[in-house]
Amino acid sequence: MASAAVGGSHLVASTQAGALYGWQLAGLILLVNLFKYPFIYAGTQFTASSGKSLVEGYFELGRRHLLMFFIFMLISSFINTAALMMFSASLLEYFFPFAASKVQLFLGVLIVTCIVLITGKYKALDFLSKMTMLILTLTTVFAVTLAFQKYSLSSSVVMRDSPWTIGAIGFLIITMGWMPAPIEISTLTSMWLKKKVQHQDVEPHTIKTDFHVGYISTIVLALVFLSLGALVFKGSEDQMIQGSVGFTHQLVNLYSSVTGDWSKYIIALIAFLCIYGSAITILDGYGRVLSESFSLLVSAKSDDYSTYYIFWILFVSTGAGVIVVTSIGSLKDMLHFTMIAAFLMTPVFAWLNYRVLNSTELNSTFRVTYGLNLLTKLGFIYLVGFCLLFVMWLVLGQPS
Repeated sequence: MASAAVGGSHLVASTQAGALYGWQLAGLILLVNLFKYPFIYAGTQFTASSGKSLVEGYFELGRRHLLMFFIFMLISSFINTAALMMFSASLLEYFFPFAASKVQLFLGVLIVTCIVLITGKYKALDFLSKMTMLILTLTTVFAVTLAFQKYSLSSSVVMRDSPWTIGAIGFLIITMGWMPAPIEISTLTSMWLKKKVQHQDVEPHTIKTDFHVGYISTIVLALVFLSLGALVFKGSEDQMIQGSVGFTHQLVNLYSSVTGDWSKYIIALIAFLCIYGSAITILDGYGRVLSESFSLLVSAKSDDYSTYYIFWILFVSTGAGVIVVTSIGSLKDMLHFTMIAAFLMTPVFAWLNYRVLNSTELNSTFRVTYGLNLLTKLGFIYLVGFCLLFVMWLVLGQPS
């Protein structure tokens, strides 16, 4: 879960939030992580208690619930895969000695990913992505420590606009869209956990601890990236968003400006492996989830995910490819659009997870306590409220 979550939400959204608004959005980051928590945790609760995936839980609620999930998940899989693969391709530009278009690099990354997943070489890459995330975490903490020493703390909080204005609503939605990850990641973790408990004897408390260690780590890392953006950039939107350097180059330069130019290519490699690790992880998860969903809708049987796995890997990849090839634009715009779309779909996945948990007898270790139930309801109000506010902002017109 942590490997899939640490990517665009941290390298992009958190860093930009710090660059534009300093530490003013730290509270928002903590709030959205808090209010998304019960819905993302639902996948672990349900699967650890029942041995079934969340997808099976949706089906047990009724075919229409699973069909609703399937449609929204398909949309999510197209746009999220397109954005992460495009991000990976942009970082790959650092290492190409010859000129290649963004589309060519994107297609190359996408084809290699499909080959890796279809030929079953994912396990080695999965281990590599986890190690890369650990290295990225240590590197980022090191960079922030140096930044605190190199830059004046007082100078990093001046000249900042306020994010608590009508005009900033769009950016707030972008910041929360993938923070720490889209809620549908709960179905991916549910599928991975289902396979794990089928082949290993895992104690419920171990499962619970593993989830919380991963979840808390993503929150801490988001605040670390926020600090890096706040310290290095001085509050200029032109400097961070409209810079003459490419968007991914800015992210790499953000690190190297603190650690030194010698580290530029090392940072680029770490960032690429981190984002690509997220990309291949979610594509694998989408293949499993869509395969099981389709199997249940067609035959009412929860077959092993491999039945339709290859088909859905290729189908999602094709959809992502069509999006990139037909609407190629700046990486920043694509990431922002994807994060907004992810947040607008959040209430649907949150409601489905809430319905599943309230219709299931959970293990005592994972039962929904009064406090967790209250947090779930408050979280749903928070997420729906921001979605409605954003829609009103679009309808009534964005202030110039």
